[in-house]
Amino acid sequence: MPKKIIFDKKNVLVAGGAGFIGSHLCDELIKTCKVICVDDFISGSERNIDHLLANPNFVFINHDLAKPLNLAEINELKKFKVEFQGIQEIYNLACPMSPRNFLNNRLATLEANSLVVKNLLDLALAHNAKFLHFSSSVVYGPRRSDNPEFKARESDPGVVDQLSSRASYDEGKRFSETLVSTYRDIYQLDTKIIRVFRVYGPRMESNDGQMIPDFINNALEDKDLIINGDENFSSSFCYIEDLLDAVSKVMTTDIAGPINIGSDIDCKLVDLAQIIINETGSKSKIVHAENLVFMTELILPDIKLARNELGWMPVVTLENGLRKTIFDVKAQKKLQGFGSY
Repeated sequence: MPKKIIFDKKNVLVAGGAGFIGSHLCDELIKTCKVICVDDFISGSERNIDHLLANPNFVFINHDLAKPLNLAEINELKKFKVEFQGIQEIYNLACPMSPRNFLNNRLATLEANSLVVKNLLDLALAHNAKFLHFSSSVVYGPRRSDNPEFKARESDPGVVDQLSSRASYDEGKRFSETLVSTYRDIYQLDTKIIRVFRVYGPRMESNDGQMIPDFINNALEDKDLIINGDENFSSSFCYIEDLLDAVSKVMTTDIAGPINIGSDIDCKLVDLAQIIINETGSKSKIVHAENLVFMTELILPDIKLARNELGWMPVVTLENGLRKTIFDVKAQKKLQGFGSY
């Protein structure tokens, strides 16, 4: 299929663009592209994209992508000349990501990892668009005793319980990768898969069961920092800017992936919590509670492929990333009338 004429800037579509990662991606893409942001606010927030709504190169569409999206019917997109230029790139981040509401969102999560992915792939096929799928570290399954470093290479098939209470997400992400790779094989569609490990930064939802913003909120109010696990609970944390750098590099290469993107440094949550207490000057104490369904120890990424093929590695230190995130949480609390901090 011949490429369509690009009048001035590429048209790109970001599915799940009002979410934490998606909104930051929109911020980057708007610098050089016309951005179509699609979200239905299951776990995204209008607050994340409010600053973009007045930009003439940004259009927001409130749509459930489990139903096909007909771009020709959307009047707001006429200025992007989609009927002539089409769509050049599609970024798929559409999936509920609320730990607190995970059990209630399981059907929506199943749809996001099946119907939504298929509908977006069909849209990419119709426009011969480059397609980047945001998968997850959960495809590898939990940490295993036969892997003492707890690191996974992209060739590791992983072990996931398809009947567990988390399966709509964990097994769903595996199935979504199968969809993407199958479309690539059958239709020679330019698809790419990145496997994202824990990412943090500004705009993460507060009081949603996500440990870093919840830790920061509690520290600012001198409340206990609750770790849902014992003193050995650990994970890795990649700052949002590093993830966006990887995305940019992936899209300029011929790499189809999957490729691991994340930090390979294991960090105990007690150490993470203590950094936040120190940075906020808090009087909070660290306490432990029972594990949550959607908050588990995840395997660490082996990032040799990203280093060798993309020239990428995370560069933002945990301390610096947390400082930026704390600043954002403070600003939001001040806007909501919770003091100056």
